[in-house]
Amino acid sequence: MKDAAVDYRQLPRRTRRRLVTVALLRSLLVSAVIVAGYFVLPMRLDGSEPVAGLVLGLFVVGLVLGWQIAAISRASYPRIRAVGAMATSLPLFLVVFATTYYLMADTEPSTFSEPLNRLDAAYFTVTVFATVGFGDIAPVSGAARTVTTIQMVADVILVGLVARVVLGVANQNLDSRK
Repeated sequence: MKDAAVDYRQLPRRTRRRLVTVALLRSLLVSAVIVAGYFVLPMRLDGSEPVAGLVLGLFVVGLVLGWQIAAISRASYPRIRAVGAMATSLPLFLVVFATTYYLMADTEPSTFSEPLNRLDAAYFTVTVFATVGFGDIAPVSGAARTVTTIQMVADVILVGLVARVVLGVANQNLDSRK
């Protein structure tokens, strides 16, 4: 709920620090659970294509972002909520692609320039996201190149558009209180 009577800047410093700390710790915990799940949960295809899992995973990321944007619009301290939303959405987004790459490489080892374990797939995902591209792992098959291209476009959308929307909703929430 909105609490227009108490502006964040008017809160005591200790209270502000506690709000930020709790939000960041919550985001860190959710992120840690997402990443830990990626490394420890079993992954199987059972006849499905990894790309179908990617589509489902991106749909889930979209749902989570939609839910978070709605929560930001109602939050008492929307900027804190916006930072938390980005801090949890980004690891989920990266894990969706890392899972896809891992399953693609597991299904067909020649999909990439070298075999990928879970850490390699996560590493490749982050290098693509960061636009570093060291060249040590490269997509070889058409499917892998397609998914990598989809990730590059989605990275730009996530960083640009989604960050702008999340922060825009937070600022709109604040503006509506004036």
